[in-house]
Amino acid sequence: MEDVTATLSKPALKIGPYEVDPPVVLAPMAGITNVAFRQLCAEYGAGIYVCEMITARAVVERHPGTMHMMTFGADEKPRSMQLYGVDPKTMAEAVRIIVGEGLADHVDSNFGCPVAKVTRKGGGAALPFKRKLFEAIVRESVKAAGDTPFTVKFRIGIDDDHRTFLDAGRIAEAEGAAAVSLHARTAAQRYSGQADWTKIAELKEAVTSIPVLGNGDIFSAADALRMVDETGCDGVVVGRGCLGRPWLFGELEAAFAGRPLPTPPNLGEVAAVLRRHTELLIEHDGHDKAMRDIRKHMAWYLMGFPVGSELRRGFAMLSSMEQLDDLIAQLDHDAPFPEAATGPRGRQGSPGKVTLPHGWLDDPDDDCVPEAEDMHSGG
Repeated sequence: MEDVTATLSKPALKIGPYEVDPPVVLAPMAGITNVAFRQLCAEYGAGIYVCEMITARAVVERHPGTMHMMTFGADEKPRSMQLYGVDPKTMAEAVRIIVGEGLADHVDSNFGCPVAKVTRKGGGAALPFKRKLFEAIVRESVKAAGDTPFTVKFRIGIDDDHRTFLDAGRIAEAEGAAAVSLHARTAAQRYSGQADWTKIAELKEAVTSIPVLGNGDIFSAADALRMVDETGCDGVVVGRGCLGRPWLFGELEAAFAGRPLPTPPNLGEVAAVLRRHTELLIEHDGHDKAMRDIRKHMAWYLMGFPVGSELRRGFAMLSSMEQLDDLIAQLDHDAPFPEAATGPRGRQGSPGKVTLPHGWLDDPDDDCVPEAEDMHSGG
């Protein structure tokens, strides 16, 4: 583990009335950033922890599954929620419900999702290409939010021929967004290749009156400090880097404060964390759903450790706490944290053509609302 003790002399990140110290945001991830995982991460370090993406239409129609996803822990502050939508009226109504009923303290908006089921309806990373529609969504949402900070997250653009991030940043700033975040990849890249941090620096130069946050390829505390140093961004957004590593937020807090990083956990300590994660999931979702959900985290928690294939299979097919305890007992608890496990993790895949509505690229000033988004929250 490298020694990261540099202190960056930047003013504290503020998103609306909330001071975010350290300047770290947990990115919403479908099926991951539920209340259990957010609580686990927050036990290691401060920051903003965003719940899974919520569909605006599902809020307006009060879809039961979505309302359950909009659960926050008693100690979460600020309670942060990300909305996805393609219609200014629906987005504004969802924001009014969230703010009016005190369901969250901060609303983020998703204009960065590259998934085909989202972009084919003109949503996510496809939408900022339609400048006037994007402007209307941000304007109406900010108006509906009132004193509650409304922020905007987007990508570099659809692909290298259709870059939208500078226009999106300037529009969001002009329409009253409290901050913007850039995932420094195009939608066509999905999660492949390297994030182009130079675009975060370009956005920071273009957007001067509100915070600019950087996202993409932060897998260690050193990465976070380097991004801030190289781009001048006001804070970092962490996604895949914390999968199976919620203690990354403790490392980030130490790094931004100029303290030595905590010692990485050995396998026994990691096992205690994944057991705690399972307990929190059971509290939130009940036993059966929790057992299904925790399985996908096991490979991330055990990444790089000397765990045999039979044991790994057992963790991946987990069905009870008793089985979990039996499997944990068979691990080499003294095995040190592997250096290789601090690198990239989570989905990467390969680049590809972005699925768009017919004629989507014909006119960037067309403000017609595309087909209504699905009710499915969570991405």
